[in-house]
Amino acid sequence: MLNLNSQPDDNSNRNSLQDPVSLNVGGEIYTTTLGTLTRCRDSMLGAMFTGQIPVLRDTRGNVFIDRDGKVFRYILNYLRSSSLDLPDGFSELALLRREADFFQIRPLLEEIHQYDAKVPLSLRGGPLGAVIMVKVDSKVRVLHFNLRHGPENYELRTCSVRAFTVDLFCTWTAFLALLCEHFSYRTPQGLMSPHPCNPKQNRLKLEWVPRPEELPQDQYDKQHYRGLTVSNPPEDSQSDDIMNGHWSPCEIADMQGFVEELLKVSMAEGFKIDLVTPDPAEVLYCTSLRLVKC
Repeated sequence: MLNLNSQPDDNSNRNSLQDPVSLNVGGEIYTTTLGTLTRCRDSMLGAMFTGQIPVLRDTRGNVFIDRDGKVFRYILNYLRSSSLDLPDGFSELALLRREADFFQIRPLLEEIHQYDAKVPLSLRGGPLGAVIMVKVDSKVRVLHFNLRHGPENYELRTCSVRAFTVDLFCTWTAFLALLCEHFSYRTPQGLMSPHPCNPKQNRLKLEWVPRPEELPQDQYDKQHYRGLTVSNPPEDSQSDDIMNGHWSPCEIADMQGFVEELLKVSMAEGFKIDLVTPDPAEVLYCTSLRLVKC
């Protein structure tokens, strides 16, 4: 049972907050000092432990905070040392940023922003045993459109387009962000990065339609179709071409091209193929794929 101390300004409440302070943060128990907790006086922790905000206590008398307990260790260590120290391959930066924002620790938010800017595109780390599960599908659609030859001269035409869909689940959230950097949608407004359809469920869904030659660009755009490209130059690209802007993103024309790119990125991060359906010998023509990080 939790008890709410609703009188933050009286002497009894002040006397109840004494060193050392025991905290129960989402089920994780921490012990620290009032000086550490109030180092950022204008933060939520600073307000809680200077009596400006009432505190909850659990049945053992620990101050209870209903936030992520595992990530709180990095927040507490920052308050102790004024330094953001994260392990190699740290994959919960978005969660840490959200927690730092909740506690309103502004210097820590600035440190996280600077750390995020320095993280290389290749993660070269992450949790062993991470799993990627991919399901792919394609459907042919028949499109009818009018081709204009003059003010009142139209010709009805028909062409087929193939729509591709990829449903990807990964237990390593940071790898989804890496894929969103590697692939881009080509739209009339320019290149756009995809976004996880449900970040909390670690899912990314990609949908694209390559434009066939017989379909005019304006008719393609009218259908709100978009292509999929590889955002990063291949390793064998000439650096002069890249610097001079002669390199352009490579279009993903079919599902085999996508699977090949996915394997390049995932294997560079230590993933190995674990299961291929329907034929393990034809991985590029799979309908589902599972990879495990070793």
